[in-house]
Parts: sequence; structure tokens; C-alpha cells
Amino acid sequence: MAHVVAKGLSWTSAVGSIADPRRSAGDPRASHFANGLMYLARSRSSRLVFTATLGVVALVIAVVAARHIAEIPWPLSRGNPGLLVAAAVLSLLGYTFKAYGWRQLVATHERPQALALAAANGGASITALALPGRFDDVVRIAIVRRFGACPAGVRTLCLSLVMLGLIDCAALAPLALAAAVLPGHSIGVRLGLVLVGGVGLAAAAVVVALPRLAASRRLLRFRLGRWLRPRTTSLREASQAWALVSACWLTRAVGLLLLLGALGIGFSFTLALLFLCATSAAAALPVGPGGTATQAGAGAAVLIASGVGVSEAIGVAVAVQGMGILVGGSIFLFATAWRAGLRVTVRYQPARVRAVRVGIAGEVRP
Repeated sequence: MAHVVAKGLSWTSAVGSIADPRRSAGDPRASHFANGLMYLARSRSSRLVFTATLGVVALVIAVVAARHIAEIPWPLSRGNPGLLVAAAVLSLLGYTFKAYGWRQLVATHERPQALALAAANGGASITALALPGRFDDVVRIAIVRRFGACPAGVRTLCLSLVMLGLIDCAALAPLALAAAVLPGHSIGVRLGLVLVGGVGLAAAAVVVALPRLAASRRLLRFRLGRWLRPRTTSLREASQAWALVSACWLTRAVGLLLLLGALGIGFSFTLALLFLCATSAAAALPVGPGGTATQAGAGAAVLIASGVGVSEAIGVAVAVQGMGILVGGSIFLFATAWRAGLRVTVRYQPARVRAVRVGIAGEVRP
């Protein structure tokens, strides 16, 4: 019994020494164990093996999922190919406008690359299949921070995402109010659209008032105020971001119009605006199931309330979210491949330069 207790205590001390290196000095076994773990973590070969293992696992999961999805009738398979391609191009254009609008909300000396922001939005569209609520913002920050040399810190990116949410609401307000005025809606739907428009106007008021608030002397007495002042978006930059995000919403609305026509629902701009406002309001919920499922459910609900059949409404909602994921995933993969290519080019560029400087006789040129 004493032997078992002593063995358990030695194991506990070894585990504790990993968390606290100072304790490993008196225990050689724990010190060797901790050094071995640190060597594996820093070893390039172990990292390559770990990455390759994760890649193989992800590939197997993707193949199994693709075989399962191939057996299910996909809503996009029965649409007009030309209209579907046009809707996909408009979705890609919307991602581009959104990335440049987000970039305007970061201070000039801390702005990341537009490709990094587009990759973050694309990656977040994929993870929204499983992550609930606003957890996709965490994915955006992680992707931007890992995409090359990012001059912006985590707090700066969080502030830019808050501002982007306000600009999103402000840009969506005119579309929501226009949809509320159009005929063919019930009183409940009109009240919901008016509520979305009112929230957007309130968000616009916050964006306008924030520069004056950040410049107040009372706020500058605090550390947060001194950090916030140089990073607060000016009215000019906020207006530029609002214009770019508004262009994003307009391109999405036109893309939804084409997608509704391609799937046989009809070219109804009213339904397109209604669907867009409902999915955007669902995406703003702080808690809930997977973001994609929440948006698809909200879009299908408003289509059913507008007289569209249940199966057709669900098919349209799934098709819209599926196209967004396909376009966003394509952007993320392209950005990742582009970044990997740049790294390989920079890594092997000195070797090529040395090879050029070597003469025919084997002498190095000055």
C-alpha cells in the first residue's frame, strides 16, 4: 500500500513539474519528461507529422461526408446553371466588399491585408456550420492573426468587429425599411422589418457619436479612453465602410433575386429583401445553435409566412447557405494556397540568388 501511495505521489509531482519548471529541478525524471515534451513541441519533424495526421483525418472525414451528401438531392442541382453562376459571382463580390469595408474600420497603421480579412470571412462561413451564436467572430480573429504578419492586435480586431456589426446594421436599415413599405406582407412581418430598421438607425447613431465620445477629456483620464482614441473610426472612414458594406448587401440582395429565380420561386425582389433581413437578424443573435442552421431556419420561416411551400422554402434556405459556404470556402482555400506559395517563394529565394551568382568556373561573382 505504501509503495502504491509513493508511486502515485511521484507521478503527481512529475505532472506538476511540467506546469511549473522550477519544481523539475529536484526530480531528474520529471525534468527529462518535460524536456522531451518541449523537444517534441519544437521539433519540425514532429510538427510535420502532427499536421499530416490532421490532414489525413480531415481528408477521410471530407470523403465520408461527400459520399453521404452525394446520396442526398442537392437543391442547387435543379437550378438554372447560368443564374447559379451569376449568383455565385455576386456572392464573391459581396465577400470582397465586406472585406474592404472591414479594413476601413481598423486604424491605418494597424490594417491587415484585405485578402486576410476575406479569408477570415470565408473561414467563418465554414465553421458556422457547427459553432453557435457569435463564435464565428473568434474564428475571424484567429484567421487574421495567423495570416502572415498582422499588425493589429486582438483587442483592435475585436473593436473593428464591433464597429463592423454596427455598420452592418446601419447598412441593412434602408433595405429593411424599403421591404416594410412594399406590399404583400402581414402586419407581424412589417413590424419585424421596422424593428430591424430601427436597430440599424440606432447603430448608425452610435457610430456617429463614438468619435466625439472618444475625444472627450473625461474619457481620456482612463487608460481605455487613451487606447481607444487613436483607434476610433472617424466619420469619413465610417462613411466609406458604410458604402462598401451597403454595396455588399445590395449584391447579396441581387444574388438572392437570381437564386430565387433559378430555383423556380420567381424573381421577387420583395422576397429577396425579406429573406436577407431575416437571415441577417438571425445571424446577430448572441446565442443559439449553429449560425448557418439559425439563418437557414429564419429564411425558411419568412418564406413560408409569405406563401411559399414548406419543401420549396427549406430547399431555398439550404441552397442559399450552401452557396455561401461554397464561395466562402473557395476564398479561404485560395487565400491559404496563396499565402503558402508566398512562404515557399520567400524561403527558396536566397538559394536561387546564390545560384545565379555562381559563375561557370565555380567561382562566386562579386
